[in-house]
Amino acid sequence: MALPDSTAAANVLSKYRRSGAAAAAKAHGDRPQSETKAAAFFDVDNTIMRGSSLFHFASGLAKMKYFSGREIWGFGVKQLKFVLSGSEDPEDVASATEAALAFVQGRNVEELIRLGELVFDQNMVDKLIPGSLALAQKHLDAGQEVWLVTATPVELAEILARRLGLTGALGTVAESHNGIYTGRLDGYPLHGLAKAEAVRALAVSEGLDLSQCSAYSDSSNDVPMLSSVGHPTAVNPDSELRSYAREMGWNIADFRRRAHVREYALPASSAASGIALGLAAGYLFGRLARR
Repeated sequence: MALPDSTAAANVLSKYRRSGAAAAAKAHGDRPQSETKAAAFFDVDNTIMRGSSLFHFASGLAKMKYFSGREIWGFGVKQLKFVLSGSEDPEDVASATEAALAFVQGRNVEELIRLGELVFDQNMVDKLIPGSLALAQKHLDAGQEVWLVTATPVELAEILARRLGLTGALGTVAESHNGIYTGRLDGYPLHGLAKAEAVRALAVSEGLDLSQCSAYSDSSNDVPMLSSVGHPTAVNPDSELRSYAREMGWNIADFRRRAHVREYALPASSAASGIALGLAAGYLFGRLARR
């Protein structure tokens, strides 16, 4: 029997809240409350970095033979259906993510982190957006915390934060047991409303005043996160976010060059759906199909 609309909506919202709380708990850990009341929250894909961070990570891992050819092909077929559907429905996103997590089920967390660090150092540094990094540094120089907020798995998001000298990262939390991935998520991917819930939960644990905080994103999917702070900025915004930002009187910053926009627009649009690990195949097939 199908749930009544109100009950289904309540269940979805509870999963968003669970996802946000899980991300905040993982990020805060045993840290003492912050001495500052202000922080900046940055989306990653096309905000801090050109294109999809998950695409770059997964492509790098594939080059290192982390995935077998059979795994890449099997997952790519599943992801092609999702990419072409363009669905933003939370249940569809969660279903696609669970399929993606089959890639890492049974794999070692520490091994993924070690390889992820190599991928970042070798293949991702040149994808960073200097203008956005300058914004982040401005907040650090002012004594504020700077957090990444992304649907990318938290272990990979933390690599980005460490390499960039930022405070930390809020990302999708995949369950692990004794250092091995179980193939399940803790709630939903950190996407859309879940990002806003994570920011609110972290603000409580860190003692932050959201009215003094800033947030940056390129995507209209992140309007909930941007609306949760006192100082939102649309960075490299999609058309919907640009229009909304103008209507709301938000700041707009655009650091794109046309060549980069064309090169990275498609994988980044797929990443907006919050799919977890292993998206290299899905993105590549999606790009070919859309072209």
